Amino acid sequence: MSKKALVKYVEDTFVEKREFPSFKAGDTITVHYKIKEGDKERIQQFQGVVLQRNGENTTETFTVRKVSGSTGVERIFPISSPFIDKIELNKRGVVRRARIFYLRELKGKKARIKEKRV
Repeated sequence: MSKKALVKYVEDTFVEKREFPSFKAGDTITVHYKIKEGDKERIQQFQGVVLQRNGENTTETFTVRKVSGSTGVERIFPISSPFIDKIELNKRGVVRRARIFYLRELKGKKARIKEKRV
């Protein structure tokens, strides 16, 4: 059995598949993330713009950026993380590329993304 086949077998049997709404770079989402503090557990919401999606299947990750105060905060989430409670899609954005890192240099009104009309 090859390494690829072995990895695929482990992914198929042990990693649970969960359904999230489809989203891409430019969309505004809210990630409900479980945080354990001692023996207590709570859910923290992280709302921001998706900068990129990276990887495939169980190794896929996505980067979310928000501006807190005047500081930009980016967080990378694995899509198959058991700590993600749910993902809400707030707005669909119109961007022309898959990785929108140019957003890091922009601030204020220039950092806005057009909303997709339905």
